[in-house]
Amino acid sequence: MTALSAATLDRLRHHMEQAGLDAVILGTPENVAYATGYRSVAGDIFRNHRMTAVVTATEIRIAAPAADAGALSEIAAHHEPFGTFFFEATDPIHAAHATPRHGDFAAALAATTAGVVGVVGVDDAIAPNDLAGLAMSAVTRIGPCGPWMDELRSTKMPEEVSRLAIAARLAEDAIQVALDAAAVGVTERDLATLITVSMSQGGGMPRFVVVTSGERSALSDARASDRPLRHGDLVRFDVGCTYNGYWSDIGRTAVVGGPSELQASRYRAILAGETAQLEAVRAGITGKELFDVAVAAVEAAGLAPYRRHHCGHGIGTSVYEPPSISPVGADAVLREGMVLCVETPFYEIGWGGMMVEDSFMVTTAGRQLLSHTDRELRVIPA
Repeated sequence: MTALSAATLDRLRHHMEQAGLDAVILGTPENVAYATGYRSVAGDIFRNHRMTAVVTATEIRIAAPAADAGALSEIAAHHEPFGTFFFEATDPIHAAHATPRHGDFAAALAATTAGVVGVVGVDDAIAPNDLAGLAMSAVTRIGPCGPWMDELRSTKMPEEVSRLAIAARLAEDAIQVALDAAAVGVTERDLATLITVSMSQGGGMPRFVVVTSGERSALSDARASDRPLRHGDLVRFDVGCTYNGYWSDIGRTAVVGGPSELQASRYRAILAGETAQLEAVRAGITGKELFDVAVAAVEAAGLAPYRRHHCGHGIGTSVYEPPSISPVGADAVLREGMVLCVETPFYEIGWGGMMVEDSFMVTTAGRQLLSHTDRELRVIPA
């Protein structure tokens, strides 16, 4: 277990004690990783992958597919594998990890929760029927802890912020590599490849690489194509990677040759919206208030009406975390130590799209930007 994993586990247990929880049963990949430090490769591949961590004041137990048993043997003293996967082993300790133990997730979960007592919290990935019939006769109450875990994870420790800052830098630097290579005739796919390689070489794991140009720049989350850049094109970058489990989400826009007046004026408007958000950030402001600041600034700068379902989000061990910067359901206040992204995209099908997105940490003085490159409309020489 790394120093950060030990720290997040200690923090989780401290908050469990304060909340009167004797145990938590965690099933989302982000919550399991927060408690254990373990992120399953198979979990990134298979949609039906299931893994659970049961945390008490003194113990962690993990139920996971047998394919995870090898990696889990390095970090977990007590884990219950289920299903079939074949590991060979030459010593008794590793042979115990390689031996099939449970036929399915239900059986592994039953073994993992055996002996759990007192008040137990379960997160959103644990369904009521998962707990049916489990041998937890000494449990006095079971209640949801998903929102509680979201709240706990939303305030970041210094090492978490450091990883988020590195992830942001990797994404930004990769976009800059692409901008340096961009020219008429270079394709979207060429640029996406450069971004992917750059993030990987820096130690990041590429998660999404959106490079769209011309009319395609209005396609929000489209994959890069073989379309070559042309004079006058908008080129939109929306890029994210993970660095040791922590995400980035950075947006930048460029134009091939000098921008038209319409391109320039619209970009000035969305940049005004993002800048207004960054200037308004403080501990105590709500996500809805920050959303209203963004929309008002974009419209005041001449792009009206400006319609968005959100203008930012928390970020951490998942790319979208609470709190949301949105018009509905965003009454939670920002607190010191939270890390968020702010963004003000604009998409017009048939014309093009543009965006600017940055990450920051909420501080006592306002905010500390984790991204660092120029946020202006970039010009690619024609």
